[in-house]
Parts: sequence; structure tokens; C-alpha cells
Amino acid sequence: MVRHQEKLWTKDFIVLTLSYLLLFLSLQMLLSPFPAYAKEQFHPGNFTLSLVTSLFALAAIATRFATAPMLRIVSRNTILYFGLALASASTLLYPHADSMAQLLILRTLFGIGFGMTSTVLPTLVSQIIPSQRIGEGIGYFGLSTSIAMSVGPMIGLSVIQEYGFSTLSAMGTVAAFAIIPLLLFTRSIPSQPAAPVAASDTAQTNSKKPAMGRMLLPALLNMLMSISYGGLLGFLALYGQEKHLDQIGLFFLFLAFTVLIVRPISGKIFDRKGPAPVLIPGALIVIASMLILSYADSMLLVIISALLYGFGFGAIQPTTQAWMLREASPERHGMANSLYYNSIDLGVALGSMLLGLVAAATSYSVMYRCAAGVLGLFLVIVLIQQAAEHKKSSGQSAAPAQTQAMS
Repeated sequence: MVRHQEKLWTKDFIVLTLSYLLLFLSLQMLLSPFPAYAKEQFHPGNFTLSLVTSLFALAAIATRFATAPMLRIVSRNTILYFGLALASASTLLYPHADSMAQLLILRTLFGIGFGMTSTVLPTLVSQIIPSQRIGEGIGYFGLSTSIAMSVGPMIGLSVIQEYGFSTLSAMGTVAAFAIIPLLLFTRSIPSQPAAPVAASDTAQTNSKKPAMGRMLLPALLNMLMSISYGGLLGFLALYGQEKHLDQIGLFFLFLAFTVLIVRPISGKIFDRKGPAPVLIPGALIVIASMLILSYADSMLLVIISALLYGFGFGAIQPTTQAWMLREASPERHGMANSLYYNSIDLGVALGSMLLGLVAAATSYSVMYRCAAGVLGLFLVIVLIQQAAEHKKSSGQSAAPAQTQAMS
């Protein structure tokens, strides 16, 4: 029985991870070509065009906040399948929009469906990963998003060039909708956790605030990490033009390569030693990556920067998620996952906006040095937290010794 509980690679884990890959593949295939399609089809202004991405992101963030408490009242299956159906239907209807307003409404509806699904699936996975292997399990589960981020944009750009947006929309629909029969036929959704008994309600209520407070710290760190990623997503192509580096898009390919390597390793380290041994070297590596990128004048330096960024980014993100899940009780895993993914979206949005202002006032090189500075703040926060934990544990160990001396 114990051996079964410690098993990670179960059928349910594999199917849920594959489902998450399909969900993010549906997103990533259309993410890059979508603004170009909207501009060609409806000729909107720059601000209206920016709403294609921002409305989706805002809808997903708001929906995740609403979905977390909803999981306590509404069946997880209902939320999951409704979210998948809404995301699939919205994607299918994109080519049939007759105006920019209709397209933005569909984009918002997709954000709502995506927000529901991207909250429920990680919550289901967190319930079947053995608690002593939560870091390793989340690391492997997170590979689904890394793979989708690597191949999705390439597939999307290739398909829209060869076959048009309607075909790409159909492929995105199939990827999202295929999750429904996959889950139904394999019966891979774990049973609903038992509700806490009434006698423990008071103790649980008293423990909610401290647990929420402990989840906020890794969420803050994850947001700071995502700020640097927002600077890459928003401005790396423009930086390549400024530096006359035509192949700078390869940065994301090499980044994905090292992310795939480091995620499972960092998860195992977290399970054995906690977050600090992963977060501290991870932050130092990302700082080095951003500084190298800010001085890059050749593709060799860009590739080195990408490899380093992948190691740091791939180590930090699953660690902050596993840390949040470890601090949360099982019935609050939905809230933990909602907070985790919203911290990513918020960090990317802040990174694009704030670092864009820095670039406008200075240069892209200075902007990436400022991104390194954000990771410096990340490092300071981790070191302060570790010092506080060490002081607290030292005080607790000293108290029994004093009691024994008095007796």
C-alpha cells in the first residue's frame, strides 16, 4: 500500500499531464499569429490590437480567482468540462467573427474557459502526486507547458502561412476539445477529496490565514521571476533587430532545452532540501543570463544566455509552485494553483509594461540589466526569508534546552 502511494508515474498522472499539454498547445499555437490575423482582417489601431492579448489575460486571471473558491461548492468535473467546452467553442468561432468587437468577445470567452481549465487540471494533479514527491511531480507536470511553449508557436506560424487561419483555428479547437474524451475514456479524474469533519472546522479556519500568508511569499517570488520573462516575450525580437541578430528567436528554443533538463532535477532537490537550495542558485543563474544578454553582440552570447536562463527559470518556477502546494491543505490546492498561475500572468504583464518604459527611456541593453536587478531583489527576499527561518528554528530549539536546565 505504501509503495502504491509513493508511485508517481500512474495512468492518471500521465493522462492529466498530456491533457495540460494539449490545453497549452491550443493556446500557444494561436498566441503568436493571432495579432497579425486581427490586424490583417479588421485593421484596428495599436491599442485595440493590444486588447487581443490583454483581454484574454485579464479574463484568465479574474476567472482563476473566481474558480478557486467555486471548487468548494461546484463539482470539479462541471467546471472542467464547461471550461473546456467554452475554450473549444471560442477557438472554433474565431474565423467567423465579423468585427473586431466580436473577435475580442470570443477572446475574452476563451480566457474564461482557459482560466477554469488551467486551475482545475493542476489541482487534480496535485491530489495524486505523493506528498513526499510533490516537487518532482510538479516538475514533470510542468514540462507540458514548456513543450507547448517550444513547439506551439512554430506550429502556429507554419500552419497559418501554409493553410490559413481557419485551419489553425480548427487545430486549436481539436487540441482543446480532445481533452474531454481523453479524460472520460481513461477515467483519470481522481475522486473528490473528503470534506473536513466538523470537529476540525475551527482549527482549519484558524489555520487559513497563516497558510495564505505562507503562499503569498512564493507567489511574490514567482511574479518577480516572471517580470524578466515578460521582458523577453515583449522585446527580445526588437532587441535582435537593434543588435542585427536575425536568429535571436533561437533564444526560446535553447531556453526550452535546458528547462526540460532541469525541471525534474530541481523538483527532487526541493523534495529533499526545501526551496532555498533551488531558488538561490536559480536566481544567480538568471541574473548572469540577463547580464550576458544585455551585452550580447553575437548569437553565441545569446545562446549562452538562453541556456543559463532555461536552467534558472526551469528551476525556480516549479519550486515556487510546489512550495505553495506544500503550504496549502489539499482542499486549498485550487487556490494555490490559481495564485501561482495568476502570479505568472501578472509578472509577465508588469514586465512588458515596466521594462518597456525603461527601454523607451534608455535602451534594451539597460532594460535587461534592470531585469537582472529584479532578480537581485528576488535573491534578497529569499535570503531574508531564510535568515528569519533560521532564527525561528534556533529559538525553538533553544527553548527546550532552557526548560531542561531549569528543571
